[in-house]
Amino acid sequence: MTNKEKAISLIQTLDDDVSLDDVIDRLYLLRKIELGIAQADAGDVMEHDEFMDELEAEDAQ
Repeated sequence: MTNKEKAISLIQTLDDDVSLDDVIDRLYLLRKIELGIAQADAGDVMEHDEFMDELEAEDAQ
């Protein structure tokens, strides 16, 4: 499916009175999800415990 087809498919699922800001937000979310899946497929992942340790270290600063 092309990017144009993905965008059209997503927009067709929205209510008729959707705001342009909401359309943009949904398209942005779709893009972020696709990027996350690509990162995971490439093995660019972090273990849960490692992530939580990083969050705790940031909170401590």
